[in-house]
Order: sequence, then structure tokens, then C-alpha cells
Amino acid sequence: MAAVLDPLIALAPRMTEWRHRIHAWPELGFEEERTSALVAEVLTGLGLQVHTGLGGTGVVAVIDSGKPGMSIGLRADMDALPMDEQSDLPFRSQRPGVAHTCGHDGHTSALLGTAQYLVAHPPATGRVVLIFQPAEEGGRGAIKMVEDGLFERWPCDEVYAFHNMPALKGGEASVRTGP
Repeated sequence: MAAVLDPLIALAPRMTEWRHRIHAWPELGFEEERTSALVAEVLTGLGLQVHTGLGGTGVVAVIDSGKPGMSIGLRADMDALPMDEQSDLPFRSQRPGVAHTCGHDGHTSALLGTAQYLVAHPPATGRVVLIFQPAEEGGRGAIKMVEDGLFERWPCDEVYAFHNMPALKGGEASVRTGP
């Protein structure tokens, strides 16, 4: 387990930097221009072919083993909420009336870190489709990405997403199937 955890732990400072950048400039659904640009920049820097504009501001990249196997989608949402941030954090929202109070800045940063890990440690078979979704907060971003051909272009056998759950104790996770 340490062989997997150690490289991920080493990525924590970089993921924190990404999160702070995204957190300081939150964007509402279908307006995630800066966030999408950062995601595309990081993924391109990892040597991945990046596809932008799905569902408006969505971003997709693929890590392919080159060998047959399952196609697993990993999804993160990127949008913020229309509300003021009530904090004095040094990386607090610089946009009045828009804030990442939902944790999507963390979701995006975590998937970028996962991408960096998987580029260095690619799957033995199959591929991983990295899906950065706009407008999760009631904005129909997933539907727009599907309508734009997400699964026709990058079929997935399974798709996984996560959400931070502050009510859970540190080190705990909860899993469920379905949407």
C-alpha cells in the first residue's frame, strides 16, 4: 500500500496549489473558463492529448495502456456556487457572489493529482478517461457533455466520481452504486 500512497502524498502540495488557485477564482456553471484552462494546461503538461469544449467548458483526456481492457471514467466537477464566501483565508474567493463552498475546487485538484499519478503509473491494461465536468450544481453539465458525444468518443465501462463528505470522520469513505 505504501508504494501507492507515497507518490500520492508527495503530490499533495501541488494539488493544494491547484485547489487554492481554483478556489480564489470560482466560476459558475458553464462559465468555468479559467478553471478549464488550468485543467487543460496541467494535462497538456503531463503529455496528454486534451479535448476541451465538451458541454461548454468540459475537459477530457485519456491515459491509455495501449492494451485491451476496461475503460474507466473518472469524473470531477468544476463549478462554484452563487454565494459569498465567509472566510479570511488567504486564497478566499476574489469574486463577490461566487464561491467554492461546495468543494468542487478540491474535486478538480484531486483528479489532476490522479492524472499526474496515472501518467507516472499507467494502468496495465485498458484506459482511464479523465472527465472534468462543468455545471454540476443544477446546471445540466453532465447531460451537455453526453449530448456533445462524450461516451461516443470515449466509451466507458464504468464511471466513478467522488464528493467530499465533511460529516464523515477523517480516513473514512462511503461508497454507493448508481447516480
